[in-house]
Amino acid sequence: MIWHARGVLRLAGARLLDERDGQAVRAVLTADPVASCMVASRIESVGLDPWRLGGEVWGCDIRGLRTVGRLDALCFAGPNLIPLRGKRSALRAFADRALRRRRMCSSMVGPAEQVLGLWAELETDWGPAREVRDDQPLMAVSTAPLVTPDSLVRPVRPDELDRYLPAAVNMFIEEVGIDPRLGDGGASYRARVAELIAAGRAFARFEGGDVVFKAEIGAMSSTVGQIQGVWVHPDRRGHGLGAAGTAAVVQRLVTSMGRTASLYVNGYNAPARAAYERVGFTQVGQYATVLF
Repeated sequence: MIWHARGVLRLAGARLLDERDGQAVRAVLTADPVASCMVASRIESVGLDPWRLGGEVWGCDIRGLRTVGRLDALCFAGPNLIPLRGKRSALRAFADRALRRRRMCSSMVGPAEQVLGLWAELETDWGPAREVRDDQPLMAVSTAPLVTPDSLVRPVRPDELDRYLPAAVNMFIEEVGIDPRLGDGGASYRARVAELIAAGRAFARFEGGDVVFKAEIGAMSSTVGQIQGVWVHPDRRGHGLGAAGTAAVVQRLVTSMGRTASLYVNGYNAPARAAYERVGFTQVGQYATVLF
Protein backbone atom coordinates (compact mmCIF):
# COMPACT_ATOMS: atom_id res chain seq x y z
CA MET A 1 0.00 0.00 0.00
CA ILE A 2 2.85 2.35 0.74
CA TRP A 3 4.34 1.74 -2.72
CA HIS A 4 0.91 2.20 -4.29
CA ALA A 5 0.37 5.51 -2.51
CA ARG A 6 3.76 6.80 -3.59
CA GLY A 7 3.05 5.66 -7.13
CA VAL A 8 -0.24 7.59 -7.25
CA LEU A 9 1.56 10.73 -6.11
CA ARG A 10 4.17 10.32 -8.81
CA LEU A 11 1.56 9.72 -11.50
CA ALA A 12 -0.21 12.92 -10.54
CA GLY A 13 2.89 14.89 -11.54
CA ALA A 14 3.11 13.67 -15.15
CA ARG A 15 0.46 14.69 -17.66
CA LEU A 16 -0.18 14.72 -21.38
CA LEU A 17 0.41 18.20 -22.75
CA ASP A 18 -1.80 19.95 -25.29
CA GLU A 19 -1.94 23.26 -27.09
CA ARG A 20 -2.78 25.07 -23.85
CA ASP A 21 0.78 24.25 -22.79
CA GLY A 22 2.34 25.59 -25.98
CA GLN A 23 3.96 28.63 -24.38
CA ALA A 24 5.53 26.54 -21.63
CA VAL A 25 6.76 23.91 -24.08
CA ARG A 26 8.35 26.54 -26.32
CA ALA A 27 10.14 28.00 -23.28
CA VAL A 28 11.77 24.64 -22.58
CA LEU A 29 12.73 24.10 -26.22
CA THR A 30 14.24 27.55 -26.71
CA ALA A 31 16.20 27.32 -23.45
CA ASP A 32 18.50 24.74 -25.11
CA PRO A 33 17.77 24.72 -28.84
CA VAL A 34 20.63 22.35 -29.74
CA ALA A 35 19.73 19.66 -27.20
CA SER A 36 16.02 19.91 -28.01
CA CYS A 37 16.30 19.99 -31.82
CA MET A 38 14.77 16.54 -32.38
CA VAL A 39 11.66 17.41 -30.39
CA ALA A 40 11.42 21.02 -31.53
CA SER A 41 11.49 20.01 -35.19
CA ARG A 42 8.38 17.87 -34.70
CA ILE A 43 6.43 20.29 -32.53
CA GLU A 44 7.17 23.32 -34.73
CA SER A 45 5.81 21.41 -37.72
CA VAL A 46 2.60 19.93 -36.36
CA GLY A 47 1.98 21.19 -32.82
CA LEU A 48 1.20 19.09 -29.77
CA ASP A 49 -1.63 16.94 -31.08
CA PRO A 50 -0.49 13.31 -30.50
CA TRP A 51 -2.06 11.97 -33.69
CA ARG A 52 -0.27 14.48 -35.92
CA LEU A 53 2.90 14.41 -33.82
CA GLY A 54 3.28 10.63 -33.94
CA GLY A 55 3.80 10.59 -30.19
CA GLU A 56 2.97 12.34 -26.96
CA VAL A 57 4.59 15.19 -25.08
CA TRP A 58 4.54 14.78 -21.32
CA GLY A 59 5.05 17.50 -18.79
CA CYS A 60 5.57 17.58 -15.08
CA ASP A 61 5.04 20.35 -12.59
CA ILE A 62 6.21 19.47 -9.12
CA ARG A 63 3.53 21.68 -7.66
CA GLY A 64 0.85 19.70 -9.45
CA LEU A 65 -0.57 22.82 -11.09
CA ARG A 66 -0.60 24.00 -14.70
CA THR A 67 1.51 27.16 -14.58
CA VAL A 68 1.34 29.43 -17.61
CA GLY A 69 4.70 29.59 -19.34
CA ARG A 70 6.49 27.11 -17.08
CA LEU A 71 7.19 23.38 -17.00
CA ASP A 72 9.53 21.74 -14.54
CA ALA A 73 10.06 18.74 -16.85
CA LEU A 74 9.41 17.69 -20.44
CA CYS A 75 9.55 14.37 -22.27
CA PHE A 76 8.64 13.23 -25.79
CA ALA A 77 7.28 9.68 -26.09
CA GLY A 78 7.16 8.37 -29.64
CA PRO A 79 9.43 6.25 -31.84
CA ASN A 80 12.14 7.42 -29.43
CA LEU A 81 11.72 8.34 -25.78
CA ILE A 82 13.38 11.74 -25.37
CA PRO A 83 13.48 13.28 -21.88
CA LEU A 84 14.63 16.88 -22.16
CA ARG A 85 14.22 18.29 -18.68
CA GLY A 86 13.46 16.87 -15.28
CA LYS A 87 14.90 16.17 -11.87
CA ARG A 88 14.64 12.80 -10.16
CA SER A 89 11.03 13.17 -9.02
CA ALA A 90 9.91 14.13 -12.53
CA LEU A 91 11.83 11.25 -14.10
CA ARG A 92 10.03 8.88 -11.75
CA ALA A 93 6.74 10.35 -12.89
CA PHE A 94 7.69 9.88 -16.54
CA ALA A 95 8.75 6.31 -15.82
CA ASP A 96 5.41 5.57 -14.19
CA ARG A 97 3.57 6.92 -17.20
CA ALA A 98 5.78 4.94 -19.61
CA LEU A 99 5.17 1.73 -17.67
CA ARG A 100 1.41 2.05 -18.02
CA ARG A 101 1.71 0.71 -21.56
CA ARG A 102 3.88 -1.62 -23.59
CA ARG A 103 7.23 -0.22 -24.64
CA MET A 104 6.86 1.25 -28.13
CA CYS A 105 10.17 3.11 -28.55
CA SER A 106 13.27 1.66 -30.16
CA SER A 107 15.60 3.81 -28.08
CA MET A 108 15.92 6.48 -25.43
CA VAL A 109 18.03 9.46 -26.44
CA GLY A 110 18.70 12.97 -25.24
CA PRO A 111 20.61 14.87 -22.56
CA ALA A 112 22.66 12.31 -20.64
CA GLU A 113 21.51 13.27 -17.16
CA GLN A 114 17.85 12.86 -18.09
CA VAL A 115 18.27 9.71 -20.20
CA LEU A 116 20.38 7.86 -17.66
CA GLY A 117 18.17 9.00 -14.80
CA LEU A 118 15.03 7.83 -16.58
CA TRP A 119 16.69 4.55 -17.57
CA ALA A 120 17.51 3.91 -13.90
CA GLU A 121 13.77 4.07 -13.22
CA LEU A 122 12.82 1.85 -16.19
CA GLU A 123 15.62 -0.71 -16.35
CA THR A 124 14.00 -3.22 -13.99
CA ASP A 125 10.94 -3.46 -16.24
CA TRP A 126 12.38 -2.67 -19.68
CA GLY A 127 15.88 -4.09 -19.33
CA PRO A 128 18.26 -5.37 -20.22
CA ALA A 129 19.10 -2.85 -22.91
CA ARG A 130 20.86 -4.01 -26.06
CA GLU A 131 23.39 -1.24 -25.48
CA VAL A 132 23.80 1.85 -23.29
CA ARG A 133 25.91 4.64 -24.76
CA ASP A 134 26.45 6.96 -21.83
CA ASP A 135 29.13 9.22 -23.32
CA GLN A 136 28.03 11.03 -26.46
CA PRO A 137 29.36 14.58 -26.78
CA LEU A 138 26.78 16.94 -28.29
CA MET A 139 28.57 19.28 -30.67
CA ALA A 140 27.58 22.40 -32.60
CA VAL A 141 28.92 25.05 -34.96
CA SER A 142 27.19 28.24 -36.07
CA THR A 143 29.89 29.69 -38.34
CA ALA A 144 31.32 28.67 -41.70
CA PRO A 145 33.35 25.45 -41.55
CA LEU A 146 37.07 25.70 -40.86
CA VAL A 147 38.00 23.17 -43.57
CA THR A 148 37.24 23.48 -47.26
CA PRO A 149 33.89 21.85 -48.03
CA ASP A 150 33.91 18.99 -50.54
CA SER A 151 32.48 20.54 -53.70
CA LEU A 152 31.37 17.10 -54.94
CA VAL A 153 29.02 16.56 -51.99
CA ARG A 154 25.52 17.51 -53.11
CA PRO A 155 21.86 16.78 -52.33
CA VAL A 156 20.78 13.33 -53.44
CA ARG A 157 18.14 13.28 -56.19
CA PRO A 158 14.97 11.20 -55.81
CA ASP A 159 15.97 9.06 -58.80
CA GLU A 160 19.18 8.14 -56.95
CA LEU A 161 17.43 6.42 -54.06
CA ASP A 162 18.46 2.90 -55.11
CA ARG A 163 22.10 3.98 -55.43
CA TYR A 164 22.04 5.79 -52.08
CA LEU A 165 20.14 3.23 -50.04
CA PRO A 166 22.91 0.57 -49.71
CA ALA A 167 25.21 3.15 -48.13
CA ALA A 168 22.45 4.22 -45.75
CA VAL A 169 21.84 0.60 -44.74
CA ASN A 170 25.55 -0.04 -44.20
CA MET A 171 25.83 3.10 -42.08
CA PHE A 172 22.85 2.04 -39.96
CA ILE A 173 24.25 -1.43 -39.36
CA GLU A 174 27.66 -0.03 -38.38
CA GLU A 175 26.19 2.63 -36.09
CA VAL A 176 23.18 0.94 -34.51
CA GLY A 177 24.20 -2.70 -34.74
CA ILE A 178 21.07 -4.05 -36.43
CA ASP A 179 19.83 -4.26 -40.00
CA PRO A 180 17.07 -1.64 -40.59
CA ARG A 181 15.49 -3.96 -43.17
CA LEU A 182 14.48 -6.52 -40.56
CA GLY A 183 10.78 -6.92 -39.88
CA ASP A 184 9.26 -5.47 -43.02
CA GLY A 185 11.96 -6.14 -45.60
CA GLY A 186 13.20 -2.58 -45.36
CA ALA A 187 10.01 -0.87 -46.55
CA SER A 188 9.77 1.56 -43.63
CA TYR A 189 13.48 2.41 -43.71
CA ARG A 190 13.38 2.94 -47.46
CA ALA A 191 10.40 5.26 -47.03
CA ARG A 192 12.23 7.27 -44.37
CA VAL A 193 15.32 7.64 -46.56
CA ALA A 194 13.15 8.60 -49.54
CA GLU A 195 11.47 11.24 -47.37
CA LEU A 196 14.83 12.78 -46.43
CA ILE A 197 15.91 12.80 -50.09
CA ALA A 198 12.66 14.43 -51.18
CA ALA A 199 13.13 17.12 -48.53
CA GLY A 200 16.64 17.89 -49.81
CA ARG A 201 18.20 16.70 -46.54
CA ALA A 202 20.31 13.75 -47.79
CA PHE A 203 23.79 14.51 -49.14
CA ALA A 204 26.37 12.34 -50.85
CA ARG A 205 29.48 12.20 -52.96
CA PHE A 206 29.17 9.70 -55.77
CA GLU A 207 32.14 8.11 -57.54
CA GLY A 208 31.57 5.69 -60.38
CA GLY A 209 27.96 5.28 -59.36
CA ASP A 210 28.84 4.43 -55.74
CA VAL A 211 28.39 6.53 -52.61
CA VAL A 212 31.75 7.25 -50.99
CA PHE A 213 30.41 9.82 -48.47
CA LYS A 214 26.95 10.40 -47.11
CA ALA A 215 25.22 12.40 -44.39
CA GLU A 216 21.73 13.62 -43.63
CA ILE A 217 20.03 16.41 -41.77
CA GLY A 218 17.83 14.19 -39.65
CA ALA A 219 16.00 16.85 -37.64
CA MET A 220 15.67 20.54 -38.40
CA SER A 221 14.05 23.13 -36.20
CA SER A 222 13.73 26.82 -36.97
CA THR A 223 17.21 27.44 -35.54
CA VAL A 224 19.16 24.16 -35.56
CA GLY A 225 19.82 21.32 -37.99
CA GLN A 226 21.04 18.01 -36.58
CA ILE A 227 23.39 16.07 -38.83
CA GLN A 228 23.15 12.29 -38.70
CA GLY A 229 24.28 9.21 -40.58
CA VAL A 230 27.76 10.46 -41.47
CA TRP A 231 29.47 7.61 -43.33
CA VAL A 232 32.51 7.12 -45.52
CA HIS A 233 33.01 4.06 -47.70
CA PRO A 234 35.46 1.70 -45.94
CA ASP A 235 37.87 1.81 -48.90
CA ARG A 236 38.07 5.61 -48.70
CA ARG A 237 38.49 6.16 -44.98
CA GLY A 238 41.48 8.04 -43.66
CA HIS A 239 41.68 10.43 -46.61
CA GLY A 240 39.71 13.39 -45.23
CA LEU A 241 36.42 12.69 -46.99
CA GLY A 242 34.52 12.66 -43.71
CA ALA A 243 35.67 16.11 -42.60
CA ALA A 244 35.31 17.72 -46.02
CA GLY A 245 31.94 16.10 -46.63
CA THR A 246 30.61 17.11 -43.22
CA ALA A 247 31.90 20.64 -43.89
CA ALA A 248 29.77 20.72 -47.04
CA VAL A 249 26.64 19.89 -45.02
CA VAL A 250 27.59 22.42 -42.35
CA GLN A 251 28.03 25.09 -45.01
CA ARG A 252 24.57 24.30 -46.37
CA LEU A 253 23.00 24.54 -42.91
CA VAL A 254 24.82 27.64 -41.67
CA THR A 255 25.18 29.68 -44.86
CA SER A 256 22.16 28.69 -46.93
CA MET A 257 19.66 27.81 -44.20
CA GLY A 258 20.72 30.17 -41.43
CA ARG A 259 20.84 27.48 -38.78
CA THR A 260 23.30 26.15 -36.26
CA ALA A 261 24.66 22.74 -37.28
CA SER A 262 24.76 20.09 -34.57
CA LEU A 263 25.48 16.39 -34.14
CA TYR A 264 26.31 13.94 -31.40
CA VAL A 265 29.05 11.34 -31.52
CA ASN A 266 30.12 8.37 -29.45
CA GLY A 267 32.80 9.45 -27.01
CA TYR A 268 35.01 6.48 -27.86
CA ASN A 269 35.08 7.42 -31.57
CA ALA A 270 38.23 9.54 -31.38
CA PRO A 271 38.76 9.83 -35.17
CA ALA A 272 35.23 11.14 -35.73
CA ARG A 273 35.50 13.61 -32.85
CA ALA A 274 38.81 14.90 -34.21
CA ALA A 275 37.32 15.30 -37.70
CA TYR A 276 34.35 17.25 -36.37
CA GLU A 277 36.63 19.50 -34.33
CA ARG A 278 38.64 20.24 -37.47
CA VAL A 279 35.41 21.28 -39.18
CA GLY A 280 34.72 23.72 -36.33
CA PHE A 281 32.41 21.83 -34.00
CA THR A 282 32.75 22.35 -30.27
CA GLN A 283 31.08 20.40 -27.49
CA VAL A 284 28.01 22.13 -26.08
CA GLY A 285 26.45 19.31 -24.06
CA GLN A 286 26.36 15.61 -23.33
CA TYR A 287 23.95 13.07 -24.79
CA ALA A 288 23.27 9.43 -23.96
CA THR A 289 21.42 6.71 -25.85
CA VAL A 290 19.79 3.48 -24.66
CA LEU A 291 19.21 1.02 -27.50
CA PHE A 292 16.62 -1.76 -27.28
